[in-house]
Amino acid sequence: MAGGTYTLLVELERPVTLEVGALGEVALDAGWYGYTGSALGSGGFSRLDRHREVASGEHDVRHWHVDYLLGHDAATVRGDIRTADDVECAVARQLPDAVVGFGCSDCECTSHLTRADDEASLRGVVEDAHRVASDEA
Repeated sequence: MAGGTYTLLVELERPVTLEVGALGEVALDAGWYGYTGSALGSGGFSRLDRHREVASGEHDVRHWHVDYLLGHDAATVRGDIRTADDVECAVARQLPDAVVGFGCSDCECTSHLTRADDEASLRGVVEDAHRVASDEA
């Protein structure tokens, strides 16, 4: 797969309060978060490498809302779910919103961040959202 839509799966081991750029202060409970984005440029899914670099501390520049979450020491990237289609907003709209305005400053979505209590629940809803969005594309 060269590029498409992805949802990063992030475990947040404890509650945190983040200062997220222009979005401001955001309080997040411990649990599992899914951040949906697109990787449609020439680098395709290599964008996920940058996200992992931010999460590991190798890269500290904060451009996107998700960078503030990934850069926190309580957050760990645990995987991702990918779709070859350009269905970023269709996936995000099917998922419960965790933080209004998170990751969607360039679209009409309510949020591109979702939350679940555990990994299995998060993977289930995200996989379903990717499948339905791809089927409708």
